[in-house]
Amino acid sequence: MTTTLAAADLTSRQGLGPVIGVHVALLAGGAVALALDPPAQGWCVFACVVAYVVGLLAVCRVTGRADLLSLAGFLALVSVFQVLPDWVLADLVGTLRFPDTGGPRVDDVIPLAMAAMWVAPLFAAVALSGGRPGRAAVLSGVVFLGAEILAPTLGLWEPAGDTHRLLGVAVYVVPAEAALGWAAATAYALVRNRSLPTRVGAALAVSTFYLGALVLSHFVIDVAGWRLTA
Repeated sequence: MTTTLAAADLTSRQGLGPVIGVHVALLAGGAVALALDPPAQGWCVFACVVAYVVGLLAVCRVTGRADLLSLAGFLALVSVFQVLPDWVLADLVGTLRFPDTGGPRVDDVIPLAMAAMWVAPLFAAVALSGGRPGRAAVLSGVVFLGAEILAPTLGLWEPAGDTHRLLGVAVYVVPAEAALGWAAATAYALVRNRSLPTRVGAALAVSTFYLGALVLSHFVIDVAGWRLTA
């Protein structure tokens, strides 16, 4: 019943105009920020994604969309924890690299902006899917595939190390990012009306699940895959 209720709420069109406007503003602000040279670029990207998250939460509250407000709040928690899988890939596994374009960084490895950058794609995937995990997985895979194709050109992040690639994208990340959309939609449906500590724990569980999906996908596609073709 919880999943059905969440899906019914998210499909409402009430107040969608301002919510869409926030995403248009993110695209416009991001385009301006990415056109700058480092270190201004990194600082402006950081300011842009933080302003987006704050603006999204504010607009959802003002328009009375409690469903979208709770979704955005939950995904903001997930996004903060997403720094951990990125950190593992960049610092331990060595399959991801973040160019230093300025702005605050975590352990001089990951831009702090990444702690807010996951909200927009996950919000789009889960909201457009109506909260249905299966659809969220498909949409998440599509949205993140586009992001992975564009990211190296925009100087946000790029694959590193020996990985199978297609269109410049490390293939192993695509199934894991589809799984992330499924996990985010499933967790949101289960904890949307629960206490803050429960939602924080669920957000951490989503990121931990994603990290496991990344490691498994990397092993199957890149490690075991190389052995089979050697």
